[in-house]
Amino acid sequence: MKKITAKYKAGYTDMGGLDTYRVMPSQEVAIDALEPFLFLNHHGPQVYPANNRGLPFGPHPHKGFETVTFIIDGDIVHTDSTGYNSKIEAGGIQWMTAGKGIIHSENSSKEFLKNGGNVEILQLWVNLPAKFKNVDPAYIGLQKDEIPHLILDEGKVIIDAVSGNWEGEKAAIQSLADIHLATIYFEKQGKYSIAIPEGRTVLFYLISGELIVNNEKIDKLNLVEFDEKEGTIQLEATEKSLLLIGHALPNNEPVVAQGPFVMNTRLEIQEAYADYQEGKFGKWKH
Repeated sequence: MKKITAKYKAGYTDMGGLDTYRVMPSQEVAIDALEPFLFLNHHGPQVYPANNRGLPFGPHPHKGFETVTFIIDGDIVHTDSTGYNSKIEAGGIQWMTAGKGIIHSENSSKEFLKNGGNVEILQLWVNLPAKFKNVDPAYIGLQKDEIPHLILDEGKVIIDAVSGNWEGEKAAIQSLADIHLATIYFEKQGKYSIAIPEGRTVLFYLISGELIVNNEKIDKLNLVEFDEKEGTIQLEATEKSLLLIGHALPNNEPVVAQGPFVMNTRLEIQEAYADYQEGKFGKWKH
C-alpha cells in the first residue's frame, strides 16, 4: 500500500458571496507540491436564492496550463475569446486548455439567476509541460451522460471517468500530458482499490463523506498526500462519499506562477502579461 505522508484540511473563505474551500495552494501546500496538479478550489455546497447574481467568475485570462471544472450541482455557462459558448449542468465537466492564451468566464445560466438553486463546483488547474505551454487554446464541455460511468462493487461504487484510463476503460478525455482524473461516488461500505505506478503524483481530495484510506480515516474537505513509490490505495466508505482522485507524472520543470499565468520563467510571465495587454489572447465578443 502507498504510504500517506500528509493530510491538509481545506480552509474556508467567502469569494464574492460564494462559499469556498481553498484546497491548494495554501500556507501548508506550495503550488508545486503536487505538480502537475497546481490549484484546487471547492465552491459550495450552498443554496442561491431566486434573483441572485450568480457565480463571481467574470472574464479573465489564462496561459500555460489547463483548467478542469467539475459541476457537482448547479450549472455553469462557459464563454471564451475563441467564440465558444457552453452550458454544462450537474454531473458534467469543463476541460479548457489555456495554452498560449485565452480569456474566459464561468457564470450561472439565466435560469439559475432567476430561480436560484444548489451550487457545488470544483475548479482544478493542471500544469502543462513547457512543450505544450504555447499550444492553441481549446475547450471541451461534457454533460453527465457523456462521461463513462463505471459501476463496481455491486453498485456501491461509481467511477465517473473524466480523463485517462480507469479499470481498463478509456475515459471521456485523453489529455495532452497523460492526466488521469475521476470522481468516485461511494455508498456506505463501498470498496475500491487503485494501483498507482511509481513516480506518479496523486491528487486525492475528499469532497464529502468519510473514507478509510489504507487503514486511516479521512474526513471530508481533506487533501491527502502519498509517497511516490509504486503501491495501491485501498478505499472503504463509512458513509456516502464523493472523492476527486487523479494521478500523473510531474513535469520536473520550474513552476513560476503569477496571477492567472503559469510558466517556467519570470521572463515568460512578463511576456504573458504583454501578450494579453496586446490583445493576443483574442477578443471578447460576448
